[in-house]
Amino acid sequence: MVSKNKGGSSVLHEITPLSEADCLYVIERNKTEFNFPIHTHREFELNYVENAAGAKRVVGDSIEEIGDYELVLIANESLEHGWQNGNLPQGKNIREITIQFSGDWLSDKLLSKNQFHSIRTMLQLGSKGLAFPMSTILGVRSLLNSLTNERKGFYMVTAFLTLLYELSLSESAYTLASTAFAQSDNYIQSRRIRAVDAYLRNNYNREIKLSEAAGLANMSETAFSRFFCQHTGKSFTDYLMDIRIGNAARLLVDTSKTVAEICYECGYNNMSNFNRIFRRKKGCTPSEFREMYHKKQVIA
Repeated sequence: MVSKNKGGSSVLHEITPLSEADCLYVIERNKTEFNFPIHTHREFELNYVENAAGAKRVVGDSIEEIGDYELVLIANESLEHGWQNGNLPQGKNIREITIQFSGDWLSDKLLSKNQFHSIRTMLQLGSKGLAFPMSTILGVRSLLNSLTNERKGFYMVTAFLTLLYELSLSESAYTLASTAFAQSDNYIQSRRIRAVDAYLRNNYNREIKLSEAAGLANMSETAFSRFFCQHTGKSFTDYLMDIRIGNAARLLVDTSKTVAEICYECGYNNMSNFNRIFRRKKGCTPSEFREMYHKKQVIA
């Protein structure tokens, strides 16, 4: 791995074993702890973990404790991610299957075909990190196991495409990093919502009223609120809050600005309010979030 310094943090850039001549790389590992530094890599990744309940997963500005089964898709070369032991008990027999694949061979031309529509949508969502529910994980375990045993390259690729398709049918998978932190809007389909999203990203550092956003969409406030929630799954207020907190998290990682400076730069005029909202959204204070990224970590 190569260290990539960002505002005093040490985010590692992984050089993966996947060669230019191959479509994917599959590795199975057994370990007794689950501590992998926050890092990025050019390749997309599916990471399956079992028997590591209590470990902490970090994807962008999302921090969650994982359960007995974990399956996450990372489809963004600049999205930081990693795992920490957290509350993982000692002596656990952890099993991990990592599948790294290049996004290049899944070309836009291929993904634009009707048969690949659901996979295309899933990869777009994966730009923010995508976690799959237990029901989906249990449904694809046999496919994951078959990939670790397959030695013929062509059959490995067809099995992998089947795995991607089955995962793309999951209705309960959820994105992890905020849009602002992941710096991705691939999942937004509506032209009006894209315009509002761009406006919010460019102006989140000041007060933005609902009437402004509704005007951009050329809709009444009531109609816009309903339309916005239908397309984003969030109210306008919550969406704007996520953009502000996501940008705050990004500044905490990428710069050495003080928490107070970041607070005001992200549209908050009250430090206690900023700290309260940040903790509610991220489960920790801004200072604790920064410390997690700046912490010195060693690869075993």
